[in-house]
Amino acid sequence: MTMEPAGTPLDPMTETALRSLKDIALPPAVSWMPQTWGWAVLAVILALILAAAFLLWLRRYRANAYRREALALLAGVEAKIRDPETRQSGVQDLAVLLKRVALAGWPRNDVASLAGAPWAKFLEAHGDRANSRALQSLLDDLEYHASKEIGAAQPNTEAELIAGARNWIERHHVSA
Repeated sequence: MTMEPAGTPLDPMTETALRSLKDIALPPAVSWMPQTWGWAVLAVILALILAAAFLLWLRRYRANAYRREALALLAGVEAKIRDPETRQSGVQDLAVLLKRVALAGWPRNDVASLAGAPWAKFLEAHGDRANSRALQSLLDDLEYHASKEIGAAQPNTEAELIAGARNWIERHHVSA
């Protein structure tokens, strides 16, 4: 294959053929829009499902705001219960906190008048039965005992009490 120098003239037929060449005609760009209405319907249905899921999550998040607040308050009560000097006050605060949580989740006339055994049964009925033993001892008039008796409580009783309260706050069942 020999190459002719750039300055050599081409024969007239080749020059005419080269001048008559045109650019390649490109097809129009392919659209990213769905070609059928079915894809549009599917996109709308998917958007509606996502919006409904978000709204359900938001409603549940807002409905559980009292639980998050109670768990934050439980941290302060826990510190009081772990200190032997403030244990009685902490136990009383824990009883008040549980009552406040119950009042936030159920109608006032169903919860406000409960005390003693009916109150313990209410907590057991709406919570996890496995951790209700420590809470029942609290509600069995422990908050009214002398501070010496509460101060002498064993450390594992404190841990059970706090764990039972935390578990009940996190997992109690509120009927819709």
